[in-house]
Amino acid sequence: MKKTLLFGFLITILLSITFGCTTPYSYQTNGFEDALVIEATITNELKSQQIKLSRTYKLESKKPIFESKAVVYVTDDQGNKYDFQEKNETYVSLNPFQASPDRAYQLHILTKNGRSYVSNEEKLPQQTQIEKLEAKTVTKKGVLGVEITVSSNDPTNKSRYYRYEYDETYKIIAPKAYSKKAVAVFFAPGSNPKGQVVFQDRTTEVRTCYSDKKSNELILTNTNQLSEDRVTDFPVKFISSTDPIIRNRYSILVKQYVQNLAAHTFYETLKDISDIGSILSQTQPGFFYGNIKPIDNPGEKVIGFFNVSSYSEKRLFFNFKDLFPMEPLPKYQYNCPYPIPENEADEFYYNYCFGASTECQGNVVLDLLNSGIRVYFPDESPKYLLYPVECGDCTSFSSNVKPSFWID
Repeated sequence: MKKTLLFGFLITILLSITFGCTTPYSYQTNGFEDALVIEATITNELKSQQIKLSRTYKLESKKPIFESKAVVYVTDDQGNKYDFQEKNETYVSLNPFQASPDRAYQLHILTKNGRSYVSNEEKLPQQTQIEKLEAKTVTKKGVLGVEITVSSNDPTNKSRYYRYEYDETYKIIAPKAYSKKAVAVFFAPGSNPKGQVVFQDRTTEVRTCYSDKKSNELILTNTNQLSEDRVTDFPVKFISSTDPIIRNRYSILVKQYVQNLAAHTFYETLKDISDIGSILSQTQPGFFYGNIKPIDNPGEKVIGFFNVSSYSEKRLFFNFKDLFPMEPLPKYQYNCPYPIPENEADEFYYNYCFGASTECQGNVVLDLLNSGIRVYFPDESPKYLLYPVECGDCTSFSSNVKPSFWID
């Protein structure tokens, strides 16, 4: 989703400056032109391949408009046809398949308004594996952190053009999780007090969760200027030592796509125009074409590239203390300081009592627990200690399902 937003946003900017009459540093969309946006990469993985279709959208809009009810299929030069079906705002191949060497592939699209599009024939580039994936402690621009680097080598000198993506997964441990859940139970209307707090054993995991993020940038490199087709310690991701995502255990899956010169040029151009400073300058780039063309209307603008890439992936894990044994742990994702009981004004402590006294806050406790925005955590104070729910229940913003690939 994030990468789609990035792709659509950049393309919309490109269209607005290409077809519209804009002035420097003006974000208003002028002369907007609707166009089909195609994100299509098939690889040599045996899997259900995916293709995304959307429409350009104005800068004022929040997300791309999915192009529904299209007929999408891929053919090869031996007469095979691979049909795709619409599923969750993506087109997914009906059956798993993989791109094969020495085979030429072509993308075909028929939209619901009856317009047809076809790509150039594309072949699978040289297959090159990731040799090494490392996490190194470095200081960049005065910031201590960890840099994820990738290395690979093609002895045939045929790969040359590389694109990278990554999936991050990290463990979250709620610092104020308690084995029992404080539940507000209300009595009949008009009762005084209006209810009571009951403590129940938790039946679900709330202390340990796992979150994930996908890359949303174009990460490109090439080896054209090198005597060998070798990628050595190429930086894919930098994470500050204070970033909460590496507070406990962290994992990254790096994906390497070997692509041809045409695909590399397309993505490199797209990356170049993502620099807002250059986009909003007097030097405005013209429309750049991919390898997909309209059949019915030769003058129509089509945005996107049908990419056939060889694929390799590698995953690594590390704990924070593995890399930063002398550094303090990064702060938790949410503010969960330990309160001071003596401070009567502390925002986390409540007097659990009922009565006319203004100091009694039993009803407030019931309402906060019932709303789900606070959780109970025991301490030595006679008062009730109620933290924001994120501090005691990580499922409020993450998932307690342990990924199948996870290794502790």
